[in-house]
Amino acid sequence: MRQVVPGPCPDCGKDIEYIYDTENIPYFSDILLLSGVCPDCGFRVTDTMVLNDREPCRWEMKVETPDDLNARVVRSMQGEIDIPEFGINIRPGPACSGFVSNIEGILLRAEDAVRRALLSCEGEETRNAIELLEHIEQARKSEIPVTVIISDPSGNSGIVSSKAVRTKLDVEAEPDGCTIHPLA
Repeated sequence: MRQVVPGPCPDCGKDIEYIYDTENIPYFSDILLLSGVCPDCGFRVTDTMVLNDREPCRWEMKVETPDDLNARVVRSMQGEIDIPEFGINIRPGPACSGFVSNIEGILLRAEDAVRRALLSCEGEETRNAIELLEHIEQARKSEIPVTVIISDPSGNSGIVSSKAVRTKLDVEAEPDGCTIHPLA
């Protein structure tokens, strides 16, 4: 169901249209897509919210072929993404939003984050960042395999592919937050 709701831009106060749209992702859940753009100041908001909680889960997929790069990825606001071959860990923060993408989109997000970090690197850090960018590019061309892992205590993240393996998570609360442990 699509709904357009007028409201003020949080940056400049001008009235803009916020678009709310629900969609069902097969094998997962209904999601709410939110978007809005202010033509005056350029403010943009996009968010994806999963509307149901499920059993905590962990998804893992070995990405080896060009077709694997097209596997749909749904990451909820609580989903954590790891690419162990590169030492990449994308944790949700306080302003985290969910999204729907594909494996290539995950690699592009990682590449973008490394490029931003590269601006403040020096010496050995610069060489390591450049090497990581080269590895990400190789993975995007399917020249090297990588593993994409998504852990989600809400159970609302996933990878839509016959190669993706879903397992249960054991979620334990700790004094400083939530720790996620995959079950064997």
